[in-house]
Parts: sequence; structure tokens; C-alpha cells
Amino acid sequence: MKTYSKPSDEELRQQLSREQYQVTQNAATERPFQNEYWDNEQAGIYVDVVSGEPLFSSLDKFDAGCGWPSFTQPLESDNLNTHTDYKLVMPRIEVRSKHADSHLGHVFDDGPDPTGLRYCINSAALRFIPVEKLEEEGYEEYLKLFE
Repeated sequence: MKTYSKPSDEELRQQLSREQYQVTQNAATERPFQNEYWDNEQAGIYVDVVSGEPLFSSLDKFDAGCGWPSFTQPLESDNLNTHTDYKLVMPRIEVRSKHADSHLGHVFDDGPDPTGLRYCINSAALRFIPVEKLEEEGYEEYLKLFE
């Protein structure tokens, strides 16, 4: 079993773009429809840009019309933490990665079946790994999902 951890702040500032750092470390939100994965239709998985922990699969991705990647469920629910966010007038459920504590986005209860959930996630918090690179990148256990 892999272990995932958060690099030091100095390492993060060197490894991440300014936007990736702001989103994952300061809970910023990227612009809708102007981010890397909102309209990505390739098969593969999405991992935390900070730690590499597996988070979501393209099999659970859908077009919510909101301009951010949206998923009906996590690939590995044990790699996510949620808590209530009161930063806006209405409380929201913030989604963070478990091992790196990266801010990912929010989860809403207005998604499609089978879960009724919409995990609305910032592209800047994610790294996409296409199916053909899963083994090379060390995520071969997820190949079976795409057979």
C-alpha cells in the first residue's frame, strides 16, 4: 500500500504553480470554464496535485454545467475529508484530501444518480493520469476499472 504525504511549504512553493498553491493551501477557487479539466473527457483518474493520493475517476465525472470538474463520487472515499465551510452566507461542505489536507472544492446534493452528489473540484487541485499511463505512474490497481 502506498503512503501519501504533504511536502514542506518550501517544496510546495517550488513544485506548484501560483494558482495550484493558492487553491490547495489557501482554499482559493479558480475561474469556471477557464481551468484545465472542466471539459476533459479522457479516461483516467484524478489525483491530489500535492500528494498524489487517488481521488476521482473519469468514470464518475459528468458535465454539471458549472465550469469545474464534477464527479458523482470519489474513487477512494478514504482519501477525502469533509467539513462545513461557513465562508459564504450559506454553509457548504468543503472537500479536502486526507493525507495532504489540500483544499479540493465542495460537495453538493444536487448531482445525478446514482449518488445525488456533485463533487465540484478545482482543476488546480488535481493531476490527471490517463489510463495508458496508470501503470507507469504507479496506479496500476485502477486499470481494472477501465477494462
